[in-house]
Amino acid sequence: MTRIPFSALILGLAGLIPFLWGAVTAVAPGLEDWSQSAFGFRFTSGPLLQTYGIVILSFMSGVIWGFATRAKGATAALGYALSVLPALWAFFLGTGMRPMSLWALLAGFVALLAIDALLTRRGLAPDWWMSLRLLLTGVVAACLAIGALA
Repeated sequence: MTRIPFSALILGLAGLIPFLWGAVTAVAPGLEDWSQSAFGFRFTSGPLLQTYGIVILSFMSGVIWGFATRAKGATAALGYALSVLPALWAFFLGTGMRPMSLWALLAGFVALLAIDALLTRRGLAPDWWMSLRLLLTGVVAACLAIGALA
């Protein structure tokens, strides 16, 4: 397995910042109050986790679509079909009331990991992809769970 490219790792980790901030502000009332006054309600705790989770799950649909473009025939068709599922999941289940929407988003990220694994096994993703996805998905899932339980 090849090492995760430095730029992909750094940018992937940077993409965790809103998830981490949402989780921290969900469990720290004083920080949540400060965050709401400094950044607004939607950039704090549950609303931030929900909105950013929807955005990233939808973004990842595009990544899967990109992987599918590397295939042909039935494998390409499968990749394209699977690529729309995370965005549809986020739209229909991630937009509901919290905490259920956060649990739904968490389930969506776990399902996305299974899609990533399938397409990686089919040779459509780089060999370092699953190492990065496991790391990022673990942090995202923990943050969404914290938000849902808070």
